[in-house]
Amino acid sequence: MSAAIDSLYQFGQPSQMHILVVIASTEAIDNISRLYPEAYIWTAAIDDELTAKSYIVPGLGDAGDLAYGKKSKD
Repeated sequence: MSAAIDSLYQFGQPSQMHILVVIASTEAIDNISRLYPEAYIWTAAIDDELTAKSYIVPGLGDAGDLAYGKKSKD
């Protein structure tokens, strides 16, 4: 998210910033709020836990697997 926001800032300072997500972690909300205090964050659900790979727990499950099929072992 921060990389996307930084890309937008290359075009100028927005008068308002609204971020809409389906699910977020407490850590992500805290981080984005710290980096971009002017941002409004709208989320349907907040999960408290992240795994070692930064996956939200319980989250949506593996949304990539659900949408595109299982990962290959390559």
